[in-house]
Amino acid sequence: MFRVTRKEEIFFDFFVSTADSACKAAEMLADLMTNYVNVQDKIKRIEETEHACDKQVHKILEQLNKSFITPIDREDIYLIAKELDTITDNIEATAHRFNMLNVKSIREDALKLAKLIVDCTKELKEVMAELKNMKNSKTLKEKIIEVNRIEDYGDTVFRTAMANLFVSEKDAIEVIKWKEIYEFLENTLDACEDVANTVEGVVMKHA
Repeated sequence: MFRVTRKEEIFFDFFVSTADSACKAAEMLADLMTNYVNVQDKIKRIEETEHACDKQVHKILEQLNKSFITPIDREDIYLIAKELDTITDNIEATAHRFNMLNVKSIREDALKLAKLIVDCTKELKEVMAELKNMKNSKTLKEKIIEVNRIEDYGDTVFRTAMANLFVSEKDAIEVIKWKEIYEFLENTLDACEDVANTVEGVVMKHA
């Protein structure tokens, strides 16, 4: 029987906090791209959120090192923590590209991808909230499926964005800039799916 004690439950609380940081970073990125002003300040806030996420992941790993009993496999705790961190890392890396590449305005396809990242991270936060009740949750599997659905749609948006870029943009420098940004956005969605897939594996182990 899968039972989680209050002491063991702390891992799930940490997961929720880390996913919440990813949500906040995603919303900040979408705001940066929707209201493309005060870019440096907005990037700085995203960077601060990423650092907060790093600290949360460090807490998870510290707790893992000193815990004799864990509610799920140790390697799965490690993997979920690192994959959640990757989401926020990618969001920060994307944000920095707007400054590094001297982007003057935002392309609509990029904004679509950013909004999908917001949707994905919101679903992942709910996945983390349900994980400790995986045996009885009525929504966990549906939330995992929804993350995968959003990521699949993101792949379609990404391919369309790349096609539009190479068809409509005549400036080679702009093509290079936006190709890199699109790839970072798509990698962020992939990272969201990685978390969902790892959680799905955990659920199957405890079924």
